[in-house]
Amino acid sequence: EDPSLERHFKGHRDAVTSVDFSPNKKQLASGSMDSYLMIWSMKPQMRAYRFVGHKDAVLCVHFSPSGHLVASGSRDKTVRLWITSAKGESTVFKAHTATVRSVHFSSDGQSLVTASDDKTVKVWTVHRQKFLFSLSQHINWVRCARFSPDGRLIVSASDDKTVKLWDKTSRECIHSFCEHGGFVNHVDFHPSGNCIAAGSTDSTVKLWDVRMNRLLQHYQGNSVVNSLSFHPSGNYLVTASNDSTLKILDLLEGRLLYTLHGHQGPATCVAFSRDGDFFASGGSDEQVMVWKTNFDAADYGDVVKPQKYGSSVDGTHGTGVEMDCGIHHKKTKTQDSGRTHEQQEDETRLTNTLEHIMGQLDVLTQTVSILEQRLTLTEDKLKECLENQQKIIQNKTN
Repeated sequence: EDPSLERHFKGHRDAVTSVDFSPNKKQLASGSMDSYLMIWSMKPQMRAYRFVGHKDAVLCVHFSPSGHLVASGSRDKTVRLWITSAKGESTVFKAHTATVRSVHFSSDGQSLVTASDDKTVKVWTVHRQKFLFSLSQHINWVRCARFSPDGRLIVSASDDKTVKLWDKTSRECIHSFCEHGGFVNHVDFHPSGNCIAAGSTDSTVKLWDVRMNRLLQHYQGNSVVNSLSFHPSGNYLVTASNDSTLKILDLLEGRLLYTLHGHQGPATCVAFSRDGDFFASGGSDEQVMVWKTNFDAADYGDVVKPQKYGSSVDGTHGTGVEMDCGIHHKKTKTQDSGRTHEQQEDETRLTNTLEHIMGQLDVLTQTVSILEQRLTLTEDKLKECLENQQKIIQNKTN
C-alpha cells in the first residue's frame, strides 16, 4: 500500500517553513512566514494553538526530546523556547545578528544548535539559554545545523555550497563536503550517526559516510530540494521539492520508491515522526499535511545492497556505492529470550518515569527562565520610573 494522506491542517496565513512531531506523536509543530508557531493536536476535533511572540517569519521549529518544549528560530534574529501548554509562554533570546534558519536539540535535551544568515553556527545550553560557542568557517548563509545522534558531532549546510562536519568537543571542522553545485538547503544525520544526507538547489540529494568522508549515494532530481528526513530505520529518506512533490527514496536499493503529490506549489519542509509511522509536510500553499507511511521498514538484512548506476522514475538516479550505515531490523525471539516479560515491563516503566521527570524538569527550568525575564523587565521599568521621577524633581528645583 502506498503512503496515504491522513489529514491536512489549515490555519497558517503564509508559506509553512518547518514541521516537527512531538516524541509521543500527539502533537505537530509548524512554523510559517506568517510569524506564528502552530501546535496541532493529532486527536480529531482538538483545537490547535497559535503561539504569538516572534516579530517576523518563523523559519524553523523543533521539539525537545521530552516533548515539553519547542524551539523556534525567526527572521527577527531571535530563538524562542516555548512550553507546549495552552498559555503559550516562552523565553526569548537574541541568538544571532541575522535571520535564524535552523534550531535543533541534542538527543539528551541539554544543548541547542542554531544556524543563521550571519554565517555562524552557535551552540547553547537549553535550561539557561547560555551561549557556549560559535562555529564560523562558512562564508555564506548557514541554512541548517544538526547534532549527531550521540551528540559528539555537528553537521551544517550553507549557501557557500558546502556541508561541514564539526567535532563538538574540539570545536574544529573535521571535513568539508564540496560536491554540491548549488546552495545546500538541508542536511541531517542517518539514525546510525555514520552518514549524512543533504539536499540542494542543484536538485540533488547526496549521502556521505562520515567515517571515511566519501560519497555513498547520489540522487538526481528535477527540482530544488528544500528539506529531507530519514526514516528511523535508516532504510528510507523523504524529500520535499520545489516541483510540489514529496519523494521517498529506498536507500537499500538506491532508487526512488514513491513520488507523492499533495501540495499546490513548492513543498518546503518534511519530517518523519519519531517512530516512522507518519511523516508531515508543509508547503507554500499554507497547508500542513500528515501522511501515513504504510511500509514496513524493518524487513531487510543489515547491509545496503550495492547498486549499479541506473535511471529510475522521474529521472532520479542512484549511484552504485555500497552503503553500510547500520540498518535497523526487527529483533528476533532468540535475542529477547534472556529477559522475562516482567523485566521488560519494569524497564519500560522506569524509562517512562525518567522521561516524565526530565519533561517536568524542562518545564520547571523554563518557567524559572520566564519568571527571571519578567523580573528583569519589572526591574528595568522601576529604574525607568525612578529616573523619570528624579528628572521631574531636578526640573522643579531648577
